[in-house]
Amino acid sequence: MIELRPLQQFLAVAELLHFGRAAQALHMSQPPLTQAVRKLEAQLGVQLFERSSRSVRLTPAGTALQALATRLLAEAAALPQEVRAVARGLAGRLRLAFVSTVGFGGLPLWLRSFREACPQVSLALREATLDVQLRDFAAGNIDAGFVIHTPGDAPAGFERLSVGIEPLVLALPSSDRPPTDAQCRAAPLVIFPREVAPSLYDAILTHHGGAGQGVQIGQEAIQMQTIINLVSAAIGVAWVPASLQGLQRAGVSYRAMPGAPEVETSLIWRSDASPAVARFVEHVSRHA
Repeated sequence: MIELRPLQQFLAVAELLHFGRAAQALHMSQPPLTQAVRKLEAQLGVQLFERSSRSVRLTPAGTALQALATRLLAEAAALPQEVRAVARGLAGRLRLAFVSTVGFGGLPLWLRSFREACPQVSLALREATLDVQLRDFAAGNIDAGFVIHTPGDAPAGFERLSVGIEPLVLALPSSDRPPTDAQCRAAPLVIFPREVAPSLYDAILTHHGGAGQGVQIGQEAIQMQTIINLVSAAIGVAWVPASLQGLQRAGVSYRAMPGAPEVETSLIWRSDASPAVARFVEHVSRHA
């Protein structure tokens, strides 16, 4: 192992090309400096300097070591600050999953402002539904995730930050003669598979069916954008978060319905998550 002190001594000689002046700059006498350079040469098995009574010059090996040692010492000098930054959550890695609906809410703003506040945190983003996120948490593949559920019914076993509750609205095919509320409830339903968000799925079916009325599933789709496209194709109607009304699609209109279920969006993470996760949670908490 090459220690840092001999490299510092070597660099002083390499910069000044004079053992005497290098020793003065290092606040040491010349003989120990000469001995340290010779020991370094012996360790590396190369000659670093060509010496004469009048001059000192770097060999090709010495020139190569000068560049490498400069970079190594700079990294060593930065190491304490970088480690402290990781410990404070200002550096490191954050693997974040999210459901598509949060992209129509605050996620773009939170990500932009977090990157500006913590540029040394490497963000790895993945769009994933709740069922996929739970598998990724179990496998250790993600650190935190945004999920949707009915209010207060977040997945168990996680720390949680609620970032908003909003009503569902009905997305329905546009028509010259808007259907009545009763006709809307009787229409086939375009909905995500139950495992994507079980509590929300159950709430939607209960509300859409009303007084024991059966619900006809017209089509299942995972992504909200796909669900809206299927509504545009008149496959059926769909209950979507109110924030999704920003997704304008030809042939689709949105209607607020009395007594509609609500959906809550939460950020979830493990209690033993990294400082970078804690920093992100704090950031979202301030801005949500």
